[in-house]
Amino acid sequence: MWKTALKPRWIAGFIFAIALSGVFVLLSQWQFGRSTQPEVPVNPATEQVQPLTSTLQPGEFFHGSVADQMVTAQGTYSADKQVLVPGRLHEGKSGYWVVSAFAVNGAPTLTGAAATPQTWIPVARGWVAEPQDAAAPPSGLVELTGRLLPSEAPVAGKAPKPGEASAVSVAELINYWDVSSYPGFVSATSEVVGGQDVSAAAVQGSLLPLDIGPQPPAQHINWLNLFYSIEWVVFAGFALFIWWRLVKDDYHRDLEEALDDADDTDGDERHEPHQPAHPQPDQHQQKVQP
Repeated sequence: MWKTALKPRWIAGFIFAIALSGVFVLLSQWQFGRSTQPEVPVNPATEQVQPLTSTLQPGEFFHGSVADQMVTAQGTYSADKQVLVPGRLHEGKSGYWVVSAFAVNGAPTLTGAAATPQTWIPVARGWVAEPQDAAAPPSGLVELTGRLLPSEAPVAGKAPKPGEASAVSVAELINYWDVSSYPGFVSATSEVVGGQDVSAAAVQGSLLPLDIGPQPPAQHINWLNLFYSIEWVVFAGFALFIWWRLVKDDYHRDLEEALDDADDTDGDERHEPHQPAHPQPDQHQQKVQP
């Protein structure tokens, strides 16, 4: 049976095809990384505390440009305007957010039949493991600092228990509290009363701070770069296919040449004249008489 060994040019071609495929794969990864990029980088200006009254106006649409902005405001809490939002996690444990209504001093007042003389904003003051751990909000004039966040959507088809809300939804909370409100809420980081911080971050107790940081920027997909990344993978596979095809053709070519040489050798042997092993005596040779 005819056999062949790996030729040096096949091995060299394989090494070149692997190296070329590796380059194509790296280019594919680079293009894929460029296909998913943040729309805008994190804005460091959101960490600079701004007055709430100059950052967002009640009755207006919540603009994305003010989301995650650290704000400050003076006002008072109402002890009878507090709800719990269940199903909130803290270090992997499910519990409740404590959300209280905060009357903002100096806030514009809304007009209309259902408008109230004071404008309020919901404040997520902290997290508790059990409903009985939620204490009343601090009394007196409070200097509030926290992160301004857009209103959440109410959870459809879920009837909250008394004293609870399905989400930190302004539309849901104003119906519970019957107040005029800003179109967002604040996650409190400090609550200063009489020069002393009484927030969950400063006072140890059952109420734990939320520690909500700036949200990651939204990402968009660049479909052209994504297509290029797929294209480079195809090129990598095509490089290996070309090497395999060249080796296959070279192998078949060598096999055909070997078969042709074998056929030529068999043909030469068939056309050689047959030589008798023992020569026969000449029939026409005369016998010698004694």
